[in-house]
Amino acid sequence: MLILIVYRLDGIEMEQDMTGTITAAIRAERQERVGWRGWAALAVLMLPVLLVSVDNTVLSFALPAIAVDLEPTSIQQLWIVDAYPLVLAALLVTMGTMGDRFGRRRMLLIGALGFGTVSAAAAFAPSAELLIAARALMGVFGAMLMPSTLSLLRTIFTDREQRRLAIAVWAAGFSAGSALGPIVGGILLEHFAWGAVFLLAVPVLIPLLVLVPVLVPETRDPKPGRIDLASIALSLGAMVPIVYAIKEVAVEGLASVAPVLFAVGLVFAALFVRRQLRLETPMLDMELFRRPAFSGAIMVNLLSVVGLVGFLYFVAQHLQLVVGLSPLNAGLALLPGLLAMIAAGLLVVPIARRVAPRIVVPAALVFSVVGYVIVALTAADNALPLLIAAFVALGIGIGSAETVSNELILANAPPAKAGAASAVSETAYELGAVLGTAVLGGLLTALYRANLSLPAGLPAEAADAARETLGGAVAAADGLDGAMGQALRDAAAHAFDAGVGVTALIGAGLIVVAAIIAATTLGGRPKKERVTP
Repeated sequence: MLILIVYRLDGIEMEQDMTGTITAAIRAERQERVGWRGWAALAVLMLPVLLVSVDNTVLSFALPAIAVDLEPTSIQQLWIVDAYPLVLAALLVTMGTMGDRFGRRRMLLIGALGFGTVSAAAAFAPSAELLIAARALMGVFGAMLMPSTLSLLRTIFTDREQRRLAIAVWAAGFSAGSALGPIVGGILLEHFAWGAVFLLAVPVLIPLLVLVPVLVPETRDPKPGRIDLASIALSLGAMVPIVYAIKEVAVEGLASVAPVLFAVGLVFAALFVRRQLRLETPMLDMELFRRPAFSGAIMVNLLSVVGLVGFLYFVAQHLQLVVGLSPLNAGLALLPGLLAMIAAGLLVVPIARRVAPRIVVPAALVFSVVGYVIVALTAADNALPLLIAAFVALGIGIGSAETVSNELILANAPPAKAGAASAVSETAYELGAVLGTAVLGGLLTALYRANLSLPAGLPAEAADAARETLGGAVAAADGLDGAMGQALRDAAAHAFDAGVGVTALIGAGLIVVAAIIAATTLGGRPKKERVTP
């Protein structure tokens, strides 16, 4: 029986038999470092990341113009927003697995070509129905883009230190795109029609189609197994009802069909998991979730995005409807927090080399908790500097935590399954965005309505509009004269800010939960794979 001794030599773990002969080199912490081509590939891969993340937030600024031009019903307007993230979240795991099988670069190129083409068509949609269809198709091609970018980083950057930095840039780009959405939307809509927010995809994706074949190597799973249509159907059956149920709760509350949809989604999810455990080559390797660092990092991603999107949901309304800033100026007010998020994601890389993730991530999330507490304590003061400081603190925590958690997700997954692992990470992002709006946004709406005390003598039509949303209250107040209009503005602002105070405390609680999960699950480095002779 051959007995192997594992030892380290110059950063490379080796195996040696009892005779002293080195028999195999094992994958180690230090792998081959990439040169300028690798970093150029990263720059190209950032293009779809920025585009898809900008698209998540830019549309909200175009909705008023779309409503005037296409005259959608209230349900159609909801679907104009929801069709894209619903389809995107539902297909991420499927497309990530397809990338593992057919080639991640190929899926990226197909996704880029399709996304750009459909975006150009959406810019000139003559009706609400066609715009909804275009948004759904954008979700299909967007689901090809995102898992491909992250999984390609896993295969390009085999050196862990370089990979940490690359993922920090990727996470910063995703966060930057989400925060840049309001700024980009404000600039475009001040000079162009609403279709400009969709045409933005064309000049971004043309360089990608040219440069990806030159700079990005093709990678795939060497043993992908057969395509399992049943697994694909079960994954869709799980994701679509769950994501739609979350959105229904935000709009209609628990009295809607949301609980039934959620139950249906859970049933399909259970069937999906059961099938994956029985397949010899599953679509999604459920063994990944047995690794605490992988599962814990997924949950940190999910809760962090909930906190970020929930914060952006109410701060955007507060800046525009309470403080009175224009959309562009409101976006610019968020710029310091955006820069802090990017800087924190990059600066945490050298720290993560020396400090365990279970310490780094909770310590970083303390900043986010502080940001939420600042909002909770000062929401009614309308102090813009305090709000900016709160977003800076939140950005430091989220930027750092996302970088470390994403690196752990990829490091704990075999390279051959990088696409599927990346898709799970992306699904956490999308679900986090949906939950941020549904949970924190829905809670804020309920608290606003509960705290709203309308002035006496208010016309019935204005009262009905004010009870719906803060925006409805401000629009109604603009149509009233003198003291009555100001009284309605003051009442709506007070009710909204009272709801923000409570919602911010709930957001802080979610970040604390993320920190506890990180402290208890994110251990040291993933186990190394041994290659025996």
